[in-house]
Amino acid sequence: MGTTVLEEKYPFLIKYFKSGIESETRNIAHCILFYGTDLQAQYDLAMEIARLLNCTGDRSNECNCLNCSWIRNNQHPAVLTISKVDNKETDDTSKTVISIDQARNIKNNLMTTSDYHRVLIFCDRDKDGNICGLNETNFQAPTANALLKTFEEPPAKTTFFFLTKDKDDMLSTIISRSQCFFVPSKEEEIRDFSLVKDIMENYLKIPRNDVLNLYNSLLNLTKENDAEEVLNQVQNYICALLKNALGNPVLKIKLIQDINAAEHAKQELKLNMNIQTILETLAYALVLK
Repeated sequence: MGTTVLEEKYPFLIKYFKSGIESETRNIAHCILFYGTDLQAQYDLAMEIARLLNCTGDRSNECNCLNCSWIRNNQHPAVLTISKVDNKETDDTSKTVISIDQARNIKNNLMTTSDYHRVLIFCDRDKDGNICGLNETNFQAPTANALLKTFEEPPAKTTFFFLTKDKDDMLSTIISRSQCFFVPSKEEEIRDFSLVKDIMENYLKIPRNDVLNLYNSLLNLTKENDAEEVLNQVQNYICALLKNALGNPVLKIKLIQDINAAEHAKQELKLNMNIQTILETLAYALVLK
Protein backbone atom coordinates (compact mmCIF):
# COMPACT_ATOMS: atom_id res chain seq x y z
CA MET A 1 0.00 0.00 0.00
CA GLY A 2 1.58 3.27 -1.10
CA THR A 3 2.15 6.24 1.16
CA THR A 4 -0.51 8.34 -0.57
CA VAL A 5 -3.07 5.56 -0.17
CA LEU A 6 -2.18 5.22 3.51
CA GLU A 7 -2.67 8.95 4.03
CA GLU A 8 -6.07 8.75 2.37
CA LYS A 9 -7.20 5.74 4.39
CA TYR A 10 -5.62 6.62 7.74
CA PRO A 11 -5.15 10.41 7.81
CA PHE A 12 -5.37 10.66 11.60
CA LEU A 13 -2.76 7.96 12.26
CA ILE A 14 -0.33 9.24 9.62
CA LYS A 15 -0.69 12.83 10.87
CA TYR A 16 -0.30 11.73 14.50
CA PHE A 17 2.93 9.82 13.94
CA LYS A 18 4.37 12.31 11.47
CA SER A 19 3.81 15.16 13.94
CA GLY A 20 5.45 13.18 16.72
CA ILE A 21 8.45 12.27 14.57
CA GLU A 22 8.92 15.84 13.36
CA SER A 23 8.69 17.35 16.83
CA GLU A 24 11.92 18.42 18.54
CA THR A 25 11.59 15.65 21.12
CA ARG A 26 10.55 12.99 18.52
CA ASN A 27 7.58 12.22 20.73
CA ILE A 28 6.34 8.73 19.83
CA ALA A 29 6.14 5.63 22.00
CA HIS A 30 8.88 3.02 21.72
CA CYS A 31 6.31 0.18 21.91
CA ILE A 32 3.28 0.51 19.60
CA LEU A 33 0.48 -2.05 19.30
CA PHE A 34 -1.85 -2.01 16.29
CA TYR A 35 -5.04 -4.08 16.38
CA GLY A 36 -7.86 -4.74 13.91
CA THR A 37 -8.81 -7.16 11.17
CA ASP A 38 -6.64 -5.70 8.39
CA LEU A 39 -3.17 -6.98 9.32
CA GLN A 40 -1.58 -5.95 6.02
CA ALA A 41 -2.68 -2.35 6.61
CA GLN A 42 -1.10 -2.51 10.08
CA TYR A 43 2.14 -3.76 8.57
CA ASP A 44 2.11 -1.06 5.88
CA LEU A 45 1.56 1.61 8.55
CA ALA A 46 4.46 0.27 10.62
CA MET A 47 6.71 0.33 7.53
CA GLU A 48 5.64 3.88 6.70
CA ILE A 49 6.43 5.03 10.24
CA ALA A 50 9.80 3.27 9.94
CA ARG A 51 10.39 5.24 6.72
CA LEU A 52 9.54 8.55 8.41
CA LEU A 53 11.86 7.69 11.32
CA ASN A 54 14.80 6.91 9.00
CA CYS A 55 14.28 9.38 6.16
CA THR A 56 17.29 11.62 5.55
CA GLY A 57 15.38 13.76 3.06
CA ASP A 58 12.23 15.82 3.48
CA ARG A 59 9.96 12.91 4.58
CA SER A 60 7.72 13.57 1.61
CA ASN A 61 5.86 10.79 -0.18
CA GLU A 62 8.22 11.21 -3.12
CA CYS A 63 11.49 11.13 -1.16
CA ASN A 64 14.02 8.78 -2.75
CA CYS A 65 16.80 8.93 -0.19
CA LEU A 66 18.62 5.65 0.36
CA ASN A 67 16.70 4.83 3.56
CA CYS A 68 13.30 5.47 1.96
CA SER A 69 14.24 3.34 -1.05
CA TRP A 70 15.45 0.50 1.16
CA ILE A 71 12.28 0.53 3.25
CA ARG A 72 9.96 0.67 0.23
CA ASN A 73 11.72 -2.47 -1.03
CA ASN A 74 11.74 -4.07 2.43
CA GLN A 75 15.54 -4.21 2.36
CA HIS A 76 16.51 -1.86 5.19
CA PRO A 77 19.13 -3.44 7.50
CA ALA A 78 17.57 -1.91 10.62
CA VAL A 79 13.87 -2.40 9.82
CA LEU A 80 13.13 -6.02 10.59
CA THR A 81 10.06 -8.25 10.54
CA ILE A 82 10.02 -10.67 13.47
CA SER A 83 7.77 -13.71 13.00
CA LYS A 84 7.91 -17.49 13.23
CA VAL A 85 9.58 -17.51 9.79
CA ASP A 86 11.25 -14.08 9.50
CA ASN A 87 14.68 -13.35 10.94
CA LYS A 88 15.17 -16.82 12.38
CA GLU A 89 18.53 -18.62 12.40
CA THR A 90 18.81 -21.70 10.20
CA ASP A 91 19.49 -23.92 13.22
CA ASP A 92 16.36 -22.68 15.04
CA THR A 93 14.05 -25.69 14.89
CA SER A 94 10.92 -23.92 16.16
CA LYS A 95 8.34 -23.78 13.38
CA THR A 96 5.18 -22.27 14.85
CA VAL A 97 6.35 -19.57 17.28
CA ILE A 98 8.62 -16.60 17.69
CA SER A 99 11.32 -18.38 19.64
CA ILE A 100 13.43 -17.62 22.69
CA ASP A 101 16.48 -17.91 20.42
CA GLN A 102 15.08 -15.06 18.33
CA ALA A 103 14.60 -13.05 21.52
CA ARG A 104 18.24 -13.63 22.49
CA ASN A 105 19.43 -12.57 19.03
CA ILE A 106 17.34 -9.42 19.19
CA LYS A 107 18.81 -8.48 22.56
CA ASN A 108 22.34 -9.15 21.35
CA ASN A 109 21.87 -7.17 18.14
CA LEU A 110 20.45 -4.20 20.01
CA MET A 111 23.56 -4.04 22.20
CA THR A 112 25.50 -2.72 19.21
CA THR A 113 25.11 0.90 18.21
CA SER A 114 23.42 1.90 14.97
CA ASP A 115 23.25 5.05 12.90
CA TYR A 116 19.72 4.08 11.87
CA HIS A 117 16.47 4.17 13.80
CA ARG A 118 15.85 0.48 14.40
CA VAL A 119 12.28 -0.74 13.93
CA LEU A 120 11.22 -4.29 14.79
CA ILE A 121 7.77 -5.38 13.61
CA PHE A 122 6.42 -8.41 15.48
CA CYS A 123 3.70 -10.34 13.61
CA ASP A 124 2.75 -13.78 12.33
CA ARG A 125 2.46 -15.25 8.84
CA ASP A 126 0.16 -17.87 7.36
CA LYS A 127 1.28 -20.75 5.12
CA ASP A 128 1.14 -18.45 2.08
CA GLY A 129 3.30 -15.80 3.70
CA ASN A 130 0.51 -13.30 4.35
CA ILE A 131 0.80 -11.06 7.41
CA CYS A 132 -1.23 -12.40 10.35
CA GLY A 133 -1.76 -11.33 13.93
CA LEU A 134 0.13 -12.14 17.09
CA ASN A 135 -1.50 -14.17 19.85
CA GLU A 136 -0.44 -16.10 22.93
CA THR A 137 0.12 -19.21 20.80
CA ASN A 138 2.64 -17.79 18.32
CA PHE A 139 4.15 -15.19 20.68
CA GLN A 140 4.33 -17.04 23.97
CA ALA A 141 5.05 -15.78 27.47
CA PRO A 142 8.63 -17.15 27.78
CA THR A 143 9.71 -15.34 24.61
CA ALA A 144 7.92 -12.12 25.55
CA ASN A 145 9.30 -12.25 29.09
CA ALA A 146 12.83 -12.60 27.70
CA LEU A 147 12.32 -9.25 25.97
CA LEU A 148 10.31 -7.33 28.58
CA LYS A 149 13.31 -5.44 29.95
CA THR A 150 14.27 -4.49 26.39
CA PHE A 151 10.73 -3.31 25.68
CA GLU A 152 10.72 -1.24 28.88
CA GLU A 153 14.16 0.32 28.41
CA PRO A 154 15.12 0.03 24.73
CA PRO A 155 18.31 1.47 23.31
CA ALA A 156 18.10 4.91 21.79
CA LYS A 157 16.41 5.16 18.40
CA THR A 158 14.54 1.85 18.69
CA THR A 159 10.82 1.24 18.14
CA PHE A 160 8.83 -1.99 18.47
CA PHE A 161 5.54 -2.69 16.71
CA PHE A 162 3.13 -5.49 17.63
CA LEU A 163 0.39 -6.43 15.14
CA THR A 164 -2.72 -8.34 16.25
CA LYS A 165 -6.39 -8.78 15.44
CA ASP A 166 -7.61 -8.26 18.99
CA LYS A 167 -5.90 -6.80 22.04
CA ASP A 168 -7.29 -9.73 24.03
CA ASP A 169 -5.07 -12.03 21.92
CA MET A 170 -1.97 -10.38 23.37
CA LEU A 171 -0.18 -10.95 26.64
CA SER A 172 -1.11 -8.33 29.22
CA THR A 173 2.59 -7.62 29.78
CA ILE A 174 2.88 -6.45 26.17
CA ILE A 175 -0.33 -4.41 26.25
CA SER A 176 0.74 -2.61 29.44
CA ARG A 177 4.02 -1.53 27.84
CA SER A 178 2.52 -0.36 24.54
CA GLN A 179 0.59 2.55 23.15
CA CYS A 180 -2.37 0.89 21.43
CA PHE A 181 -4.07 2.04 18.22
CA PHE A 182 -7.11 0.54 16.51
CA VAL A 183 -6.55 0.25 12.75
CA PRO A 184 -9.98 -0.06 11.11
CA SER A 185 -10.34 -2.15 8.00
CA LYS A 186 -10.97 -0.01 4.93
CA GLU A 187 -11.65 -3.01 2.73
CA GLU A 188 -15.06 -4.59 2.39
CA GLU A 189 -14.79 -7.66 4.56
CA ILE A 190 -15.81 -10.88 2.82
CA ARG A 191 -17.48 -13.18 5.34
CA ASP A 192 -17.09 -16.61 3.86
CA PHE A 193 -19.21 -19.43 5.26
CA SER A 194 -19.17 -21.82 2.32
CA LEU A 195 -17.70 -24.66 4.40
CA VAL A 196 -20.47 -24.62 7.00
CA LYS A 197 -23.47 -23.40 4.99
CA ASP A 198 -25.12 -26.79 4.57
CA ILE A 199 -24.47 -27.74 8.21
CA MET A 200 -25.64 -24.45 9.71
CA GLU A 201 -28.66 -23.94 7.46
CA ASN A 202 -31.79 -23.95 9.63
CA TYR A 203 -29.70 -24.60 12.76
CA LEU A 204 -32.15 -22.44 14.68
CA LYS A 205 -34.84 -25.09 14.07
CA ILE A 206 -32.77 -28.10 15.14
CA PRO A 207 -34.53 -30.01 17.97
CA ARG A 208 -32.50 -30.28 21.14
CA ASN A 209 -32.40 -34.07 20.89
CA ASP A 210 -30.63 -33.71 17.51
CA VAL A 211 -27.81 -31.58 18.90
CA LEU A 212 -25.30 -34.41 18.50
CA ASN A 213 -25.93 -34.40 14.75
CA LEU A 214 -24.77 -30.80 14.61
CA TYR A 215 -21.78 -31.62 16.81
CA ASN A 216 -20.75 -34.59 14.65
CA SER A 217 -21.10 -32.60 11.45
CA LEU A 218 -18.86 -29.81 12.78
CA LEU A 219 -16.36 -32.30 14.16
CA ASN A 220 -16.11 -34.12 10.82
CA LEU A 221 -15.54 -30.78 9.13
CA THR A 222 -12.57 -30.02 11.41
CA LYS A 223 -10.98 -33.33 10.43
CA GLU A 224 -10.64 -32.09 6.86
CA ASN A 225 -10.23 -28.35 7.44
CA ASP A 226 -8.51 -25.99 9.85
CA ALA A 227 -10.54 -25.85 13.06
CA GLU A 228 -10.09 -22.10 13.44
CA GLU A 229 -11.42 -21.53 9.93
CA VAL A 230 -14.46 -23.72 10.66
CA LEU A 231 -15.24 -21.67 13.78
CA ASN A 232 -14.69 -18.42 11.88
CA GLN A 233 -17.16 -19.54 9.23
CA VAL A 234 -19.73 -20.58 11.85
CA GLN A 235 -19.47 -17.08 13.26
CA ASN A 236 -19.65 -15.54 9.77
CA TYR A 237 -22.82 -17.49 9.00
CA ILE A 238 -24.52 -16.27 12.18
CA CYS A 239 -23.38 -12.69 11.48
CA ALA A 240 -25.03 -12.92 8.04
CA LEU A 241 -28.28 -14.01 9.71
CA LEU A 242 -28.02 -11.12 12.17
CA LYS A 243 -27.95 -8.57 9.34
CA ASN A 244 -31.41 -9.73 8.28
CA ALA A 245 -32.84 -9.95 11.79
CA LEU A 246 -32.78 -6.32 12.83
CA GLY A 247 -36.59 -6.17 12.85
CA ASN A 248 -36.89 -9.18 15.14
CA PRO A 249 -35.54 -8.26 18.59
CA VAL A 250 -35.96 -11.76 20.06
CA LEU A 251 -34.09 -13.40 17.18
CA LYS A 252 -31.47 -10.65 17.33
CA ILE A 253 -30.71 -11.43 20.98
CA LYS A 254 -30.42 -15.15 20.23
CA LEU A 255 -28.05 -14.56 17.29
CA ILE A 256 -25.84 -12.23 19.31
CA GLN A 257 -25.63 -14.92 21.99
CA ASP A 258 -24.64 -17.45 19.31
CA ILE A 259 -21.97 -15.11 17.90
CA ASN A 260 -20.55 -14.78 21.39
CA ALA A 261 -20.63 -18.58 21.80
CA ALA A 262 -18.64 -18.98 18.58
CA GLU A 263 -16.17 -16.34 19.76
CA HIS A 264 -15.77 -18.18 23.07
CA ALA A 265 -15.09 -21.40 21.14
CA LYS A 266 -12.37 -19.61 19.15
CA GLN A 267 -10.73 -18.39 22.34
CA GLU A 268 -10.82 -21.91 23.79
CA LEU A 269 -9.15 -23.21 20.64
CA LYS A 270 -6.31 -20.73 21.10
CA LEU A 271 -5.81 -22.19 24.57
CA ASN A 272 -5.35 -25.62 22.95
CA MET A 273 -8.44 -27.07 24.55
CA ASN A 274 -9.80 -30.36 23.22
CA ILE A 275 -11.66 -29.72 19.95
CA GLN A 276 -14.35 -32.29 20.79
CA THR A 277 -15.16 -30.49 24.04
CA ILE A 278 -15.15 -27.11 22.30
CA LEU A 279 -17.55 -28.23 19.56
CA GLU A 280 -19.87 -30.07 21.93
CA THR A 281 -20.23 -26.97 24.10
CA LEU A 282 -20.77 -24.82 21.03
CA ALA A 283 -23.39 -27.16 19.53
CA TYR A 284 -25.44 -27.15 22.73
CA ALA A 285 -25.18 -23.36 22.96
CA LEU A 286 -26.41 -22.95 19.37
CA VAL A 287 -29.32 -25.35 19.69
CA LEU A 288 -30.41 -24.10 23.12
CA LYS A 289 -33.68 -22.25 22.76
